[in-house]
Amino acid sequence: MKTRVLHISETFAGGVYLYIKDICKYTEENENVQNFVIYSGKRKGTDFEKFPKDFSQNTKLIQIDMEREISPIKDLRSVVRISKLIKEIAPNVIHLHSSKGGVLGRIASRNYSGAKLFYTPNGYSFVRKDISIFKRLMFKLIESTVNKIFGGITIACGDTEYEYAKNIGKAILIRNGVNLAEISKYCEESKSSKIIIGTVGRLSHQKNPILFNRIANKFKEVDFVWVGDGKLKNVFDSENISVTGWLTRNEVHQEVNKFDVYLQTSLWEGLPFSIIEAMALKKPIVANNVIGNKDAVFNEKNGYLCESLHDFENAIRKLITDTSIKKEMGNQSFKIAQELFDRNRSLKELFEVYSK
Repeated sequence: MKTRVLHISETFAGGVYLYIKDICKYTEENENVQNFVIYSGKRKGTDFEKFPKDFSQNTKLIQIDMEREISPIKDLRSVVRISKLIKEIAPNVIHLHSSKGGVLGRIASRNYSGAKLFYTPNGYSFVRKDISIFKRLMFKLIESTVNKIFGGITIACGDTEYEYAKNIGKAILIRNGVNLAEISKYCEESKSSKIIIGTVGRLSHQKNPILFNRIANKFKEVDFVWVGDGKLKNVFDSENISVTGWLTRNEVHQEVNKFDVYLQTSLWEGLPFSIIEAMALKKPIVANNVIGNKDAVFNEKNGYLCESLHDFENAIRKLITDTSIKKEMGNQSFKIAQELFDRNRSLKELFEVYSK
């Protein structure tokens, strides 16, 4: 009899999409596992054209409406629909993803006792910096209340997320991981005569392109590259910034390999795959000292954690003027990625948890 694993997520883009895709791919050739994914395609960045390539016939994708923000009537409709699907699928494991998916999924699965219930926040909503303090407190109360009433075990994707999760309820740590062997194929010494500093991500408030622009303005002699796209592209006024637009995964790795320094200016994260992939390409990391970033960047070991524009200036200056420090920190990045962020090891741990 097949083990049926059901994933439920409001968002199906960015890091959450990559996480679910990797879990499903891990069991593609396992005839004893059947994957189901309930998702909402409303979030910007949802790329429906990638689905046939990223998911085999062993994974059934089911799209339903879910709202990112709180909407009582629409949320109730989503819960009713998800509840019906849970009964139809009759899963052995339910894995919820993202804060909204975690709330709706736990409510919907309340009357279904046939599955083990897990939840990965991939960045709690109450750490967001684009909402008011009142909303953050409300989201934290919702997380705590829903956990107490409906239970489940939180599978934290990073160390800081794990510390938050332990204060809310039962939790275990299984870090995000990447395919080190695959990404390492793109790791070649750059032949560019110019210094290149770059990042990967959506041009959104979370990723803080305004700070990226301010940093670029401090280093006119350096080329800055933003791999991605988004509505905040117009905040860039520094002439040494180029925006690539959205690229394929292979093209992203090729582009990041050209970087001398990987720059992460985001205001909050879960545990960013983009940083881990840059580490697999032996890049030193300069990042904001916030949740997620600080779980992958060890200050003055594989890069620098920064609190201010001045910190970013000093860190970048050190790396572009001393090639020995840049190389040593890049090597440390790869070593840390091997020790902490190996996807195969992480997914093996995850399925051990599923089967216990």
